[in-house]
Amino acid sequence: MNYKTNIVHVTHEAIGKIGGIGAVLQGILTNKAYLENTGRTILVGTLFTTEGPVHNRLGPGGEVLYSSADGVARTDYADAFRGIEKFFNVDIAYGRKIFEDKQTGVKSTPEIILIDVRQTNNQPINEFKGQLFNEFGIMSHLYEHLWEYEEWVRLAPPAIAALKAIGLAAHDTPTIVVAHEFMGMPTALAAKMDKDSHFKAVFHAHEVATVRRIVEEKSGHDTMFYNVMKAAQTERLSLPEVFGDQSHYAKHALVEASRHCDNVLVVGDYIVEELRFLAHEFATANISLAYNGIPAYRISLEEKKQSKAKLQQYCKNLLGFEPDYVFTHVTRLVRSKGLWRDLRVLEHIEKEIRPLHKSAVMILLSTEVGPRRARDIMRMESEYHWPVVHHEGLPDLSGGESAFYSAVQEFNAKSRNIKMLFINQFGFDRQRCGQRMPEDMEFMDIRKGSDVEFGQSIYEPFGIAQLEPLSFGGICVISNVCGCAGFIKKNIGPDGIRNVIIADYTNLNGIKFNDAEDMLKIDIGFRNKNEHRIGEKVAMEILTRLPKNDKEAIEMINSGHNLAAQMSWDVVVENYILPAFAAAVNANTPISAV
Repeated sequence: MNYKTNIVHVTHEAIGKIGGIGAVLQGILTNKAYLENTGRTILVGTLFTTEGPVHNRLGPGGEVLYSSADGVARTDYADAFRGIEKFFNVDIAYGRKIFEDKQTGVKSTPEIILIDVRQTNNQPINEFKGQLFNEFGIMSHLYEHLWEYEEWVRLAPPAIAALKAIGLAAHDTPTIVVAHEFMGMPTALAAKMDKDSHFKAVFHAHEVATVRRIVEEKSGHDTMFYNVMKAAQTERLSLPEVFGDQSHYAKHALVEASRHCDNVLVVGDYIVEELRFLAHEFATANISLAYNGIPAYRISLEEKKQSKAKLQQYCKNLLGFEPDYVFTHVTRLVRSKGLWRDLRVLEHIEKEIRPLHKSAVMILLSTEVGPRRARDIMRMESEYHWPVVHHEGLPDLSGGESAFYSAVQEFNAKSRNIKMLFINQFGFDRQRCGQRMPEDMEFMDIRKGSDVEFGQSIYEPFGIAQLEPLSFGGICVISNVCGCAGFIKKNIGPDGIRNVIIADYTNLNGIKFNDAEDMLKIDIGFRNKNEHRIGEKVAMEILTRLPKNDKEAIEMINSGHNLAAQMSWDVVVENYILPAFAAAVNANTPISAV
C-alpha cells in the first residue's frame, strides 16, 4: 500500500456516534498504525441541519473552516467550494474534528466535509441517476421517494467534486472512498465512474441489509435463515431465487452494487457467505475480512469487586436485596438483539440457583428512543419507583419498550431468585438513572462489575458491545451468528475459553429437512422449542463457568484480557484493514456493464 494513500470515509456518523459505525471510526482513526500508514483522512456526510450555532456544525471537537450557511471562509478552498455550491445548489461545511483514545492518548484530526443536499438542482442529480442505471443497473425511480435513499444519491456528485477541490485523487496519489454501509455506496460508485482521478472504491459491509430484513421479519429468524442459506448454497441457489426478487428494496440495490467496488471489507465470516448468497456475481468479487476491534483494559480483582459492589448496592436500593450475581445486557432495543432469549436462559438459571439459595439481578440497559431528561427521571422515580415500575407513554415507555416490559413483568412474577431490571435510558450514572443509584457510579461499572453479559442476537454482523466486559473477567454469552464469534475462534485453542459462551441457535438437533425450500418452513413454533433447548444448555454453561473463588476470578480477568488484546484495534488495523486497503489500491476492477 502506498503509505500516502488518502482515505475518505462516507458515513452518516461523520460528526457523531449514532451506532456501531461510530465505534468503528473511533477505533480506526485513533490507531497509530492507521495514522502512520495513510495520508489524509476525510469524513464525508450529509449536513442534517443548518440551524444552531456555527461551532456545533461539525459536532463536539469540531473546528469549522468553511460554512456557507454561516458565512465562514477560513480556507483556500473557499472559492472552489462556492463554485460547487452554485452548480449543485448545496451548502458545504468543511473543517476538522478531534478523535482521541483516552486510554492510549492517540489523537487524530481528520478533515470533514458535510453537504446540505435538501435543495439540490435536479439536472446533475438526474444525470447521475442515469449513470447509476447504465453502469450498475440501479433503478433510482423506484426509490427516490425514500429520503434515506435520495439524500445519499444527492450527496455523491457534489461530494466527489469537493474531494477533488481539496486536492484528492491526483493521478500520482490514490484515494480510497470507503462507503460505510448503503449510505456511502452512491459516492463510492461515483468515485468508481470518475475517469479523471485516481479514486478507488471500497464497501465496508457492517451488515447485509437484505439479510437483516429477512432474518428479522421471518418468524424462524436465524434458526431458519442460516440453515436455508447453507442448503441453498449447496444447490447453487441465490437469495432472490429462494426468498424472491429483492429489487424493490433500495438498500438491496446499493449493497448488491458493491460487487463493483475494488474491495469489500466485511466485519464477520457470515457476512462473506451472505454476500456470496446475495447474488451469483459476488463469487468473483474482491472480499476481505476486516473484523472490528474491541477494547482491552487492565483491571485488578479489587477494582472488579468495587464495581460489582456498586451494582449490588444499586440493586438493593431498588429491589431490597443484594444479589449474589449481576447479569447485564447493554444494547439497542431492536428485534435483532434477541432479548427474549435472555429471559429463556434466565428461567433455567433460576431453577438451578433456587435450591442453592442464591440470587441474581439482570440489568437490561436498553431504549429505542433518545435519552430521557434528568427532571423526567427524577419525577418518574419519585412518583412510581422507576425503573422497577414503568408506565406506558413517554417520557417512560415507548411502544416497543412497553411490549418488552410485558415480558419482563411476566418473568419477574414467576421468578423467585432472579429479577430483571429494565432501565430504558441512555447512560448509567445518577444524573441519568436517578437518586437511588450510588453517587460514584459511572458507565464503566456496568462493564467492570458484570458477571455475565448477554448478547444472543438473531442478526449481529460483529458485536463489539457483547465483548466489552471480556477484559474485566466477565462471561460473554453470544450467538454463533455474531461476527465476533469467528474472530474469537481464530484466537483461542481447541479447548475454548471460559470467558466466552457461543450459543448455536441454528443447531437443528439432528432434525432432517429435504432441501432449502423445506427449511423455509422453520417457523416460530420450531424456533421456540429450539431456543428452550439451547437456552438450557447455555444456562448450565454459565453456572459451570462462574468463578467460585478469588483465584478463579483472577484467572478469568487474565484470560479475558489476553483474548481482548488479541482482538484489539491494533491487531485489526495491522492485520486486516491496512492489507484490505492495499488490495483495493492494487485491484484492477473495471466497471462491468449491466
